[in-house]
Amino acid sequence: MSLASLQKRLGYQFRDESLLKLALTHPSVAHESGKKDIQHNQRLEFLGDAVLGLVLSRELYAKFPGSYEGPLTKSRAKLVNRKALAEHGRSLDLGAELILSRGEDASGGRDRPSALADAFEALLGAIFLDGGFEAARRFILVQFDAQFSALAEPAGIENPKGELQELLQARSPAAPEYQMVSITGPDHDRVFECTVHHGGKELARGQGKSKKAAESDAAVAALEKLRKK
Repeated sequence: MSLASLQKRLGYQFRDESLLKLALTHPSVAHESGKKDIQHNQRLEFLGDAVLGLVLSRELYAKFPGSYEGPLTKSRAKLVNRKALAEHGRSLDLGAELILSRGEDASGGRDRPSALADAFEALLGAIFLDGGFEAARRFILVQFDAQFSALAEPAGIENPKGELQELLQARSPAAPEYQMVSITGPDHDRVFECTVHHGGKELARGQGKSKKAAESDAAVAALEKLRKK
C-alpha cells in the first residue's frame, strides 16, 4: 500500500508509516476476520481526540482572553463536533485510503461520516506519536485555520441561572435564591427588578420585562462579579 500521495496532501511525512496505516484501519477489519489481535484505529482515535482538544483549548484560551470556561467550551464544541471532523476527513480524501472490511466497503463505509471523523482523529494521534506534540499542533492549526479565523468572540451565557447554580454549588450545597424587589411602569411596559442571594448575602440585582428576564439578568451580573474574584 503506497501512501505517498496521502502524505503529500497532509503536508506531513511519516517516519513510521505503520502508524499512518493503523490510523486508516477501520474496526470492521477486525470484526470481519473474527481475530481479536488485529489492530485498528480506535486507540489512535482516543489519543487524537485528546491532542486535538488540548491544541484547540490552548488556542481559544489565547484568542479570547476575556471569555470564561462556558463560552470557550461551546466554541471548542463547534470546532470538534462529529460533522466538522468528518468534513476534515473528507477534505483530505481519507475515505479513499481507508482499510475496510469487504462488507463495510460495499455498504458505503468510505463516505460514512463516523468513519471519516474517526480516521481524522486517529490521524492526529498517529502524527503525535510519530512527530511529537509540536508536529501535531502545527498540522491541527493548518487544518483548522479557516474555521478558527472565522470564529467570533464566544457567545454570551446561554443559561445564566443554571451556570450560576453550578458555580455556587461547587462551593456550597445551598442553591441561589431570587427575590422580587419591585415592579414599575405601566401595565403595557412593566420593568421587573430582582435580587439573587446566596448564603444570606445579596450577590447582584437585575432588571427585565418579565420576572424570568430579571432573574436571568441578576444571574449574569452575579456570575460576572464572582468570576472577577
